[in-house]
Amino acid sequence: MALLLCGAAASTVHQLTPAPLDTVAAVAAARDLPAGATLDGADLARVQVPPGTVADGFFGEQDQAVGRQLAGPLRKGQLLTDAQLVGPGLLAGTPAGSAAVPLRMADPSSIRLVSPGQLVNVVLTGAGGFEEARPPEVLAKGVPVLWTSTHGGDGGQWLGTAETEGLLVVAAGAEQAARLAGASTRGKLFFVLVGP
Repeated sequence: MALLLCGAAASTVHQLTPAPLDTVAAVAAARDLPAGATLDGADLARVQVPPGTVADGFFGEQDQAVGRQLAGPLRKGQLLTDAQLVGPGLLAGTPAGSAAVPLRMADPSSIRLVSPGQLVNVVLTGAGGFEEARPPEVLAKGVPVLWTSTHGGDGGQWLGTAETEGLLVVAAGAEQAARLAGASTRGKLFFVLVGP
């Protein structure tokens, strides 16, 4: 009789226990990580999460992200996607045809005032010297900052150079990108912080 009762109890518990959820492998930060960090295996943890909790561009294996550079900080446990790394993924969510345009600011110390995600107007001033002075020209309005030399370290794989002092990378439409490309050869570039 006792065996029958135990069997019935086990059957009831089995029926009341929900079936395990389907999961997928994802990569998360193993600890709080600062912007500009170059990721290694100790920085990352492989976790199992429900499929609906992962965003496009997520990483399923740690080795896909090792050696890449963070564009912004990550909290411990936060899932990693390509949009959080220095590289083409930074353009995720921008309008079709957007380009990542690197700009060298005339005042490198001003880069400390801006962070990825902020909107800026990019202004070109006269070259100075013996050339005729001309009024400042706004080359792009309200473009989002993708990366700065202060928050992004040494440029990593994306910029391919350690000469990053004073660099700011913005997302620009095709027309804006054409105006911004090579603008620093025509004068001095500055940015103005603007609201959304």
